[in-house]
Amino acid sequence: MRYLDPKNDLTFKKIFGQHPHLLKSFLNALMPLEEGQKIVSLEYLPAELVPEIPVLKHSIVDVRCVDNYSRQFIVEMQMLWTDSFKSRVLFNASKAYVKQLEKSKGYKSLDPVFSLSLVNQDFDKDTESYYHHYNIVHTEDSNKKMEGLEFVFIELPKFKAKNLTEKKLQVLWLKFIAEMESYKEDLLKDLSEIPEIKEALLLLEESSYSTTELEAYDKYWDSIRSEKTLLIDAENKGIAKGIIKGEIKGKKERNIEIVKKLLRKNMPIDQIAEITDLTVEEIRKLKNA
Repeated sequence: MRYLDPKNDLTFKKIFGQHPHLLKSFLNALMPLEEGQKIVSLEYLPAELVPEIPVLKHSIVDVRCVDNYSRQFIVEMQMLWTDSFKSRVLFNASKAYVKQLEKSKGYKSLDPVFSLSLVNQDFDKDTESYYHHYNIVHTEDSNKKMEGLEFVFIELPKFKAKNLTEKKLQVLWLKFIAEMESYKEDLLKDLSEIPEIKEALLLLEESSYSTTELEAYDKYWDSIRSEKTLLIDAENKGIAKGIIKGEIKGKKERNIEIVKKLLRKNMPIDQIAEITDLTVEEIRKLKNA
């Protein structure tokens, strides 16, 4: 039996965008919800397109839903990380929060919006933690929180590097997302212990997809590889540009030191300009400084 990768746009949306009971189990396991705040039921909302990020053309909300407490949840699977991704997530959640005013009577009736971003890259080099929970808290008293927006970012590569046993349902759901690309029999056995994850495994079986769907599945990976290449090229160009700027700046600073020495020896300004990259005007300014 061959299984597809759940991180693919096609499989992720098929599992979590078409089966609300699976999404409910997934969110209850991964989101920082207290026992009395667990999701009982949910319904899907339209996944609105947001402004495209340059280079990353496939960044759209994967799943958007509202639960029995009227809380909205925005779920995204992000294969590539960019510096602008956090800003886009903030924009998307804020837009969902503000848009409630169109139907609501006032600010007090606005319901919270939670954003969950599963990221297939390491982006926070300052910590070994893979789970990042952001909310709005008082800078001096973190117990005082402003309700409305909360964000969770999960770095999947960091999760794969850890040997975790706590929070069993959370760990197993993340194993399902992060490790099914290279699954082993032991993993399938562990995942099958949870009925919802066992059902999700059935939805990953290659035999359950049509030829057209499998072509779309492969096309998605091609687009990710292309985008990754573009990002690497852009990054390399930025590094090269920085090196060139640094070399130019260093060269100019060395020339300024040479010019100062030549001025102290009373060499004529026009002759100094001929043997350095500085203009006559720049040299005069140095002389009068």
